[in-house]
Amino acid sequence: MAASGKVATFRLPPLPTIGEIIKLFNLRAQRQLSQNFLLDLRLTDKIARQAGKLKGAYVCEVGPGPGGITRSILNAGVAELLLVEKDPRFIPGLELLSEAAPGRVRIVLGDILAYKLDQAFPDHLVKNWEDDPPDIHIIGNLPFSVSIPLIIKWLENVSKRDGPFRYGRTQMTLTFQKEIGERLVASTGAKQRSRLSILSQYLCTVQNRFTIPGRAFVPKPEVDVSIVHFTPLVHPKIEQPFKLVEKVVQSVFQFRRKHCHHGIRILFPEAQRLEKAKQMLMLADVDPTLYPTQLSVFHFKSLCDVYREMCDEDPNLFAYNYREELREKKKHKTSKYNRTEDDNLL
Repeated sequence: MAASGKVATFRLPPLPTIGEIIKLFNLRAQRQLSQNFLLDLRLTDKIARQAGKLKGAYVCEVGPGPGGITRSILNAGVAELLLVEKDPRFIPGLELLSEAAPGRVRIVLGDILAYKLDQAFPDHLVKNWEDDPPDIHIIGNLPFSVSIPLIIKWLENVSKRDGPFRYGRTQMTLTFQKEIGERLVASTGAKQRSRLSILSQYLCTVQNRFTIPGRAFVPKPEVDVSIVHFTPLVHPKIEQPFKLVEKVVQSVFQFRRKHCHHGIRILFPEAQRLEKAKQMLMLADVDPTLYPTQLSVFHFKSLCDVYREMCDEDPNLFAYNYREELREKKKHKTSKYNRTEDDNLL
């Protein structure tokens, strides 16, 4: 008889190893999809632990592949696990896991970039934004090819409190190639400081939990991999629409090796560029000779607040796009050159 007061812990019944599943279903990582398999269950357990308390929680795993991290998540005692996998070759192996944990696994064949997570979990899990995070987690060994567009999409969801953040401040534990992980957490003045640093840190507490050497994956990628944990902030450090913040940050880091006034200039049409950039920097009280990597989130808050006021005064300003202007100039120049060539042939 079991000792009283002890709660039975869930463990998956004996199953083929991940290596055996890969052989059984003849699975090979596809380089064009930047797939890499993690076979060491000690490491997959460690990734699951970084997510926090998973017992009784609801989890969405992105790109489970052959199911290494999936096993660790299930063994942590989750209430329900949603698997979103784009590659149909992995579905039979994942179905084995589903059968071993009846009623606890849902498998969706689809692209996470297009899949809507706002209805993925029961409504009773919804919490107020100011409360502790809900019992919902997003975990994923992301293919390198989608990691940046996916985190940008989810950061925008955080700012709007929609998608998986309709339920509250849903936490994310995700893999990135080491260089991207370093950018996400880079502090003011660090050489890795980038657009990703600002966009993630103004909305979330971002922690680089640990690094997995590339040799732990099959096939071995050319880079090591970082495990990064995100918890949305109760109050974002910049209270402006995500697209506006993204535009200002992207413009400044367009010239990351030059003083920040170069990037501020391209927020404005050519005719008023110098005057408006000078005005914006002065009103925001930002030194124009600082480099983009030297700007803090507070600097960007001031810049975004001033830019918002300028956009409110000129409704056409936000729609202005420096790159489009460059393309139009190039097209016009090419067209003019072709007309000259034609004239010379007459």
